[in-house]
Amino acid sequence: MLDNIEYNTERPHLIIPEYGRHIQKMVEHAVSIEDREARNKSAKSIIAVMGNLNPHLRDVPDFQHKLWDQLIIMSDFKLDVDSPFPKPSREELAEPPQPLPYPQNHPKYRFYGNNIKRMIDVANSWEEGDKKEGLILTIANHMKKCFLNWNKDTVDDEVIFSHLYELSGGKINLKNSDEDLSEAKDLMKNKKRYKKSHKNTRGRKRN
Repeated sequence: MLDNIEYNTERPHLIIPEYGRHIQKMVEHAVSIEDREARNKSAKSIIAVMGNLNPHLRDVPDFQHKLWDQLIIMSDFKLDVDSPFPKPSREELAEPPQPLPYPQNHPKYRFYGNNIKRMIDVANSWEEGDKKEGLILTIANHMKKCFLNWNKDTVDDEVIFSHLYELSGGKINLKNSDEDLSEAKDLMKNKKRYKKSHKNTRGRKRN
């Protein structure tokens, strides 16, 4: 009896382990069927069983495509059946994924964060008018607050205007304008209030 025990280390490798060994054996049996009509029937039966494992997705067209792709892959691309979808190839599966478009970082002004650059791009896309001017002023004030958070307690508005000009590609120029940004003490008021509240909380004794 012990001689008939099978160990997983001695069994063939599971190509898609999530479906288990029984599905893998069904696929291998379908590959061995010589009659094409019978092979197609067997493939559809296997697809039905695979779909039963995810009944809430069974009738979704995209999911059906995925099931047929997985069936071909589990057969090591040897199963010759009339699939309702284009069959995947070994070459397609081996292709490396496309690199993700990571956001553009600006290490020179890292303290502003990437969202500032997105906001500036939005402002550049708007037509001239009061709405755009209001957005630009909001962005500049937020830049000043970010600068103060990470650098020091004061900064000249001209420094912020210069950075804004650079990050906007020269499209937003407040260098010679009469605009005044919020005072540093007003921008940092919430920060100091939070620090004070946090300090008091930490100093309390629990009953």
